[in-house]
Amino acid sequence: MGKVMSTYDYIVVGAGSAGCVVAARLSEDSSKSVLLLEAGPEDKSMWINIPAGFSKLLNNPTYNWNFETEPEPTMHNRRIPIPRGKTLGGSSSINGMLYVRGNPLDYNSWSQLGNRGWSYESVLPYFKKSENFEGEGDETRGKGGPLNVAHMREHHEICDAWIKAAEAEGFPINKDYNNGNQEGFGYYQVTQKDGKRHSLARAFLDPAKSRKNLHIVTSAMTERVVLEGKKAVGVEYSVHGKKEIANAGREVIVCAGAVSSPGILEHSGIGRPEVLTPLGIDVLHELAGVGENYGDHCAPRMRWRVTRPITLNEQSRGFKLAREVLKYYTGGKGILTLTAGVAYGFIKTTPNVEEPDMQFHFAPASYGTAATRDLEKEPGMTTVIGQCRPESRGSIHIKSARVGEAPAIRPNFLSEKADQDCTVAGLQTARRVIENPIMDPYRKFEVAPGSDCNTYDEWLDFARSNAQTTYHVVGTCKMGPEHDRMAVVDDQLRVRGIEGLRVIDASIMPTVPSGNTNAPTIMVAERGSDLIKEAAKA
Repeated sequence: MGKVMSTYDYIVVGAGSAGCVVAARLSEDSSKSVLLLEAGPEDKSMWINIPAGFSKLLNNPTYNWNFETEPEPTMHNRRIPIPRGKTLGGSSSINGMLYVRGNPLDYNSWSQLGNRGWSYESVLPYFKKSENFEGEGDETRGKGGPLNVAHMREHHEICDAWIKAAEAEGFPINKDYNNGNQEGFGYYQVTQKDGKRHSLARAFLDPAKSRKNLHIVTSAMTERVVLEGKKAVGVEYSVHGKKEIANAGREVIVCAGAVSSPGILEHSGIGRPEVLTPLGIDVLHELAGVGENYGDHCAPRMRWRVTRPITLNEQSRGFKLAREVLKYYTGGKGILTLTAGVAYGFIKTTPNVEEPDMQFHFAPASYGTAATRDLEKEPGMTTVIGQCRPESRGSIHIKSARVGEAPAIRPNFLSEKADQDCTVAGLQTARRVIENPIMDPYRKFEVAPGSDCNTYDEWLDFARSNAQTTYHVVGTCKMGPEHDRMAVVDDQLRVRGIEGLRVIDASIMPTVPSGNTNAPTIMVAERGSDLIKEAAKA
């Protein structure tokens, strides 16, 4: 990784999904020097490689920022955990590995909002560019890219039954939800290779680490982007308390994610005066949208007891677990390759919607609290529901001038009536699928919310009492045209009014994509890297 210099062509802040891609792509040009700064340590935990190990990382302070929301008024004043990866690979090193591109409608709507070059037709080549899809796919799927995308290596009889039950209820089976046709049920595709997690650090950074023009610094907390007037000229960061300044000859690219990128801008004096001034931070560039437009998938979780001891709850203990460990280390198979969501469903909750508006994550397992994900002792199964395109918006802002302190996160979940209606309809449909006769051999009784939950208000109260996040935060430095005063970046991902500064990560997404956000984030990073390269040629 070479000796750290003081001046680079490009400085990339954050080695998460986006940062890994951007640093790797920019360093392909050996004439350009790239510094990649990551606040967390190297990704050395054994639990990162083992897919089922994600549950061991969700509360691990070494590899997880362990953020949480402020008390949410719309969610009975609960604080909701917001896990974020803090290591090379970022959240791709601790997430559920589900590869979901979203719906063409998502990207066409971005384009219709005035963002040139972001239609589905425009972004599809970037999805394909990063991808090596192991399965058989049509012309929409990528082959030979750095990121390995595989079919789930392990099926489960309860998942098989659940998919058949959905079909019996009138929903289609869909073998590839990533080819532009999202609707239906099946098994998820995952970012795994040979049964191991294939994080963005594995996929993009590992092949690039030997390049002499790429310098990676871990445990590097970014303090601020250094500005000279309205131009970004470098980054101030600290390593174990020692302050450093690196100069950027061409650009600074903030890739810290939708939770942390707006905070880096705010600490740099870029943002809303009403946030910065009370904290004693000089407003160097007023930008109203920084930290606003917070979007995420609000996800209630329904649980059932299962009639027989065949769920992951039992398979993860004692002799059965020992057998699974052996199966994993000898052949890359078994339950250790499974993720939080094993089977999926994308459905339309009403005939009036153009595309699916509800996503199901189904697992032959159950846990008492989503915060800890400790598997229950009795056999169980779970359906997590999440509205594809929620309308509710919140905010995230720093609470202190001291870098590293947790921000104030206010998702404002279920504040919009449309979101409430969709969520209730999704919960009702999830119950209908489980109550299909095909599930009779497995379904014992409903634990949560329970059979006494039937009215609209009861369903909604359950959602407000139970829902967590599916960790799909977007929008806090949103992309938009010049007339949108809340846009933080333009369609070239350049921070408005500041030369030499871009944001490239999930924070630029103007709306929440219809599904898990890692794949769209990688796409944004691929396209963003090309935009930087094109600008360098001009």
